[in-house]
Amino acid sequence: MPNQNPRRRPLFSPPPAAMDPPQPLIGISMSDMQATMERGGMDRGTLDLGFNMLLYLVYDYIPKPPVSPAAPLPLSGPSSAPDGVDRISTLPDAALANIVSRLPAKEAARTAALASRWRSLWHSAPLAVVDAHFLPDGGARGPLVIGAPSPREVTAAVTRALASHPGPFRCVHLTCSTMDEHRGEMARWLDVLAAKGVQELIFVNRPWPMDLRLPTTLFSCASLTRLYLGVWRLPDTGAVPRRAAFPNLRELGLCFTVMEDRDLAFMLERSPVLEILTIMGSQSGVRLRLVSHSLRCVQLSYSHLEDIDVVDAPRLERLFQWTTLGQHSSTGRKRRSRIKIGHAPNLGLLGYLDPGDNEMEISNTVIVAGTKENIVPSVKTLAYEVQFGVRNAIKKMPCSLRCFPNLETLHVQASKICLSRPNEP
Repeated sequence: MPNQNPRRRPLFSPPPAAMDPPQPLIGISMSDMQATMERGGMDRGTLDLGFNMLLYLVYDYIPKPPVSPAAPLPLSGPSSAPDGVDRISTLPDAALANIVSRLPAKEAARTAALASRWRSLWHSAPLAVVDAHFLPDGGARGPLVIGAPSPREVTAAVTRALASHPGPFRCVHLTCSTMDEHRGEMARWLDVLAAKGVQELIFVNRPWPMDLRLPTTLFSCASLTRLYLGVWRLPDTGAVPRRAAFPNLRELGLCFTVMEDRDLAFMLERSPVLEILTIMGSQSGVRLRLVSHSLRCVQLSYSHLEDIDVVDAPRLERLFQWTTLGQHSSTGRKRRSRIKIGHAPNLGLLGYLDPGDNEMEISNTVIVAGTKENIVPSVKTLAYEVQFGVRNAIKKMPCSLRCFPNLETLHVQASKICLSRPNEP
């Protein structure tokens, strides 16, 4: 699987072929799951294979660390200064601290041995901590897989790095540990980050369990500007203090998370400057109610989509759903998801819509030739995913297109016919 960030993907890359919806694995122990598989005649190794695929999806979506131990050193080798004068150390402290903050944590700490002047710089520079860099190979072989030994020495190294630096931390990427085995460390890490300050936090739990709950201390990290969470259950917001908020958070990514409607709504409400929201592979149904004067981009993929209600989002420019999956009723029949567009005057990109599965509601009404029509005049780029063998889906397309009178670019992706529609004409 290519290791790339979704923001670097083409604007409208075609979604893959129809896939079975992932089932949430909430409250199920590993032993129970393995026993169920054995009763069904399945190999236990199949479970590890499935989780490794899940982790690779998560690793593919989360932002890459801004520092690398394998970065090229163009000035390596003989000194480029013929007189041998150390001109780097003559730079102002602010410039040197900026240099140190762009080094991996171990290399940044080693700068203290260069000269007496550098010893204080390491403590004053915002540090970048990436747990994969504490692996023996520095993370060169890629992310760890399920079944690999739990890197206890890595967990201990992260604890030492966070404890030894006074903060703040420029970025902290924690993706290598099975956090169920390190619950004490998890709580202490969040306490330290909340107290010392962190700008960017990427926190992934290597399952199992799939629904390990994050401590409410997460909401004390008020300095966060970017937050990505992978394979967690969101904190119980009922236990979060009323004043808790993310006043500086601009980008939020939730990957294979378990979240109650109220918890997701709480996070969005307490993020007053949030601009980018990404939800990938949620383990439970997604119901979004967007009331935000800062949000500009919403991306959903591999998620169970139930409802999106854009109530008031004056800065929203992109609403993009990619390989979203509808919910099923108790009878097994697929329920249509609802997308409601209210006040979103800057919404220019919308997709992928499925005329057969998505119910579109538009509150903006205009009079055209004596009749009322609901339109979204701001949309310039639209994408459809259509099951061309389903007559009802085809019949809805012309009516749906009339809602976008200023459309300039239309993308249409053919999808396989879903056989779970027993009564579809």
